[in-house]
Amino acid sequence: MRIIRGKFKGKKIYPPKNFKARPTTDFAKEALFNILNSNYDITKYDVLDLFAGTGNISLEFLSEGCKSITAVEISKYYTFHIKKMFDEMFPLKGNIICADAFSYAETENLNFDVIFADPPFNYEKIKELPEIILKNPTVKSNVLLILEHSKKNDFSDCEYFKESRKYGNIRFSFFKKS
Repeated sequence: MRIIRGKFKGKKIYPPKNFKARPTTDFAKEALFNILNSNYDITKYDVLDLFAGTGNISLEFLSEGCKSITAVEISKYYTFHIKKMFDEMFPLKGNIICADAFSYAETENLNFDVIFADPPFNYEKIKELPEIILKNPTVKSNVLLILEHSKKNDFSDCEYFKESRKYGNIRFSFFKKS
């Protein structure tokens, strides 16, 4: 894995040994950040990364210059890795929380401009996730939610759904509250 854009473009990211998750591919990340940079000014945004895994997406947002990022990951082992990467490259801009991302989305303050969620593709509550996040009373009215998921999931029936983009086996679905 590597950072594909921004200040640390080309920097390799080495996931922890025995990492069991599926990191977002460079191809899909490039496409996602092309969309974001064409439509939004990331440098003005506070970002939440749910199901952070290796921190791959968090690091990409930071490299692109977002104001701040909060990464939520359930594994203490992975959170240690993400904190180390934040401290090395982006001191004081990255915050890591060791917690269940779904519970966090239900109960915590979600006062962010962009929320990115990449749950495991076989996550049993994936269909509920956009509603849970966007109905949290602390969510900003103009928040952008980006959900990474497999092509077998379709969110077009969600009231907040705006569009979906397909990149290989990965889809990004975009939701806006307003």
